[in-house]
Amino acid sequence: MSLEWRKSSYSSNGGDCVEVGWHKSSDSSNGSACVEVATAPSEVLVRDTKDRESGHLTVPAVAWHELLSRLS
Repeated sequence: MSLEWRKSSYSSNGGDCVEVGWHKSSDSSNGSACVEVATAPSEVLVRDTKDRESGHLTVPAVAWHELLSRLS
């Protein structure tokens, strides 16, 4: 499995910034513990921000997109 990497939002400052495969839920800004998601071509990985060491849940990309479309 190869994760899709994306540049840090701070990359626009001209400096060398880290690229990340995992990104936090947009609701993480409210101070609550949320989930992180990493995407691969055919699957999506989901993990708990409070317990990253416990691993992740792997969801087929098609099912993930279907879930998101039902939630919107």
